Amino acid sequence: MIRALKGLIAQRNPLRLLWHRAKAFVAALRYGFSARTLMVIGITGTDGKTTTVGMVAHILNETGIKAGALSTAFFQIGNKITWNATQKTSPSPFTIQKFLKRCRDAGCTHVVLEYSSHGLVQHRMDYTWPQVAAITNTTPEHLDYHGTMEQYREDKGILFRMLTGKGTKVLNVEDETIRTYRRIPAERAYAYSGGGQFSQFPRGIAALLDGRILEGDPHHPQTTAMSNDDAFLWMTDLIVTPTSAKAKTHSVLGNSSEETADLVLAIPGQFNLENAACAISCANAIGVPLAESARALATFKGVPGRMERIDAGQPFSVFVDFTVTPASYEKTLSTLKSALSSGNRLLVLTGSCGDRMREKRPTIGKIVSSYADVMVVANEDPYTEEPERIIDEVWAGIDHAKTKAHRIFDRRKAIEFLLQDAKSGDIVILCGKGSDTTMWLKDGQIPWNEREIVLEILRSR
Repeated sequence: MIRALKGLIAQRNPLRLLWHRAKAFVAALRYGFSARTLMVIGITGTDGKTTTVGMVAHILNETGIKAGALSTAFFQIGNKITWNATQKTSPSPFTIQKFLKRCRDAGCTHVVLEYSSHGLVQHRMDYTWPQVAAITNTTPEHLDYHGTMEQYREDKGILFRMLTGKGTKVLNVEDETIRTYRRIPAERAYAYSGGGQFSQFPRGIAALLDGRILEGDPHHPQTTAMSNDDAFLWMTDLIVTPTSAKAKTHSVLGNSSEETADLVLAIPGQFNLENAACAISCANAIGVPLAESARALATFKGVPGRMERIDAGQPFSVFVDFTVTPASYEKTLSTLKSALSSGNRLLVLTGSCGDRMREKRPTIGKIVSSYADVMVVANEDPYTEEPERIIDEVWAGIDHAKTKAHRIFDRRKAIEFLLQDAKSGDIVILCGKGSDTTMWLKDGQIPWNEREIVLEILRSR
């Protein structure tokens, strides 16, 4: 009955949103408005949110600040981590508020929260009162809900408006959102670059944030002085390998002198350097020096299911990753392809989630076929859709002249096929499920832990 009623009311209908707002208030009231006693750092974006949340929490706990964290993949209190079985970035407000109370009761002073666009629109994150708001990036995703990229970015921007003119906003100078989020008031503005076009631009954040250089040459020297409360972080000398990522990190706070630190991550990908730039900026916003953040991240082992390497002694590399958007496929596969030695192959498991953004499916098929030597399209999380139709739509985008494509519905058999086909020096990446512990079918969830399944298959070999 309730489900049928929901189906009659549009997602963004004022009555429906009022219901969400009321639930958030009741949840916060029930658990004592726990966020009032915590320093909340909020992170939103399309890709990289979960890893960035993990990085910030790791920096804080490693530097003596007891922190909790809530993300799509995990709940964390101090150094204790448990899985987020809901698989939702922003779960029920009752789950969120109960977690905040647990953090408070455990003696945490800081909490890092991952904010989804759905959660922001539907008020699930109300009464969390972030003091730092950060964006990783925005690429096309969830447009079935938001409609347009403009609306998607506007909805992500709710996090920054939650600062109510106070606190610190942390912006990505490489992302389109800086053009709009720079106008949202905050006490301080931090901006970062993970090694893109602004990687040689050390000053002028004041001009950058009020829009005076966005249409010009980002490398042109600026004369505008920075506010003493603003900061800019950028990276140079990037080195990425199949197992690590390195960069020299630079930071300027206000008109003070430049600080530098060598950053070494035990996880691959330039995108993880971008995540680290965001995480370090968030930590810096609450007083953690650049050098301490860099030292802390040297021991960061990554987030389970995010470019996680599975090693059972096999002569080839296997990664499990929550790659779901076209942009993340592009970044992930290009990174792994460039890491291959001559003569070795990239083998990719792909698919797509049901009940959302059908238009991205052929795009994913096209991107994967442009990088993969061997690819398999398999069932992922069909939800209420027919799984074979989802596979058809991914398959429709494949350029068969560039890859050896296979269609294997059963996901376990698809994994077995790729691991059996892999040879010494090859790289296998299994995309789409990451650290999920269930698979969503029409009739509900069934157990599915891709990381454990891969280990089981590899050990059986």
